[in-house]
Amino acid sequence: MNTANKPEVWLRGKIPEVPDLLQPAAHALLQAVEDVQKYTEDFSEKKLWIRPAGRASAGFHLQHLTGVLDRMLTYAAGKELTAEQLDYLKNEGMPLDEVNVKLLVNAFQKKVEEAISIFRNIPERVLTEKRGVGRKQLPSSVIGLYFHAAEHSQRHVGQLLVTISVVKID
Repeated sequence: MNTANKPEVWLRGKIPEVPDLLQPAAHALLQAVEDVQKYTEDFSEKKLWIRPAGRASAGFHLQHLTGVLDRMLTYAAGKELTAEQLDYLKNEGMPLDEVNVKLLVNAFQKKVEEAISIFRNIPERVLTEKRGVGRKQLPSSVIGLYFHAAEHSQRHVGQLLVTISVVKID
């Protein structure tokens, strides 16, 4: 049975070994992967960097999905962003010849798998620990960062769907 014939991820039951408090975040991230795979199926590489109405390209959304998840996981671990992560952030949305849809989708899927692995291995007592976000160290918590990563991913998947729908018309 392929995912088209299955209910949404959150209706398929618990993700094994993920704490109950992180089930919604895990479900949202896994749903995001399935939706990205579905929306990008047969999507033309030639349209990856088109910016309809001056808005973000599909390429940006695909890069950003991976980048923001990576950054939220870093902050949740109590670390600062590396020079590599800051460079990735600066270049999100920049058309690169070596980047294609499959590469971007695979990178996001791999980052979600990493997140689920972290969810499976984090002690629940750590979830409420305070964490600083960004250079200003704005206040959050481990669980807040995980939920923001999931929510933000869902937001960009929706934007990706609209962007792909619009650029496919041309």
